Amino acid sequence: MKYNLIIADDHKMFIDGLTSILQDAPEFTITITAKNGAQVVKYLEINSADNIHLLITDLTMPEMNGIELNSIVKDKFPSLKTLVVSMHIDGHMIDTLIKNNVDGYVPKNAEKDELLEAIRTIVGGKKYFSSEIKRAYTDAIFASKKEVTLTTREKEVLKLIAEEFTTQEIADKLFLSKHTIESYRKNLISKLEVKNLAGLTKHAIKIGLLDN
Repeated sequence: MKYNLIIADDHKMFIDGLTSILQDAPEFTITITAKNGAQVVKYLEINSADNIHLLITDLTMPEMNGIELNSIVKDKFPSLKTLVVSMHIDGHMIDTLIKNNVDGYVPKNAEKDELLEAIRTIVGGKKYFSSEIKRAYTDAIFASKKEVTLTTREKEVLKLIAEEFTTQEIADKLFLSKHTIESYRKNLISKLEVKNLAGLTKHAIKIGLLDN
């Protein structure tokens, strides 16, 4: 299988370096290189993305940056995979990109092997985020959720959930109905934006909600 790539970056040195790395991976062909997102969008609008498998883009570029480019590509050409390669490791930028369905993100100082692994993983249909990116993302998410405030009763329920008491046991301890505890549990999951009880308690401990 042959894969066609587009590279968008306003630094020629990076494009040259990536081109050199890809020479060792004969399954990849660089269709075009661009200095900014606007050039990529123009090319795709004229030629379509049907024969392009992956867009590798920087974040900071003139005219149209990588965040805007990813958003437009995912809106207009949803089949096209996107990989951000940038020296900017900003949790909120990563969050925005993830919300706009980016397929991967690695820092510019990534080793050659990791870069090739990211490209191969993404064209293979999976997402790829380097450990450094994952860490920055989770730190930013937890930091943004420190604003969450819980009532005294919610904290009581959460502490008992963290201590692995059952819904019925919590109800008995707090002299409330099982139905009421279920309601608290659902509200807590919603408030803390987690998927389940394990995520709930892990998150609560991480951001210190159970400290007082």
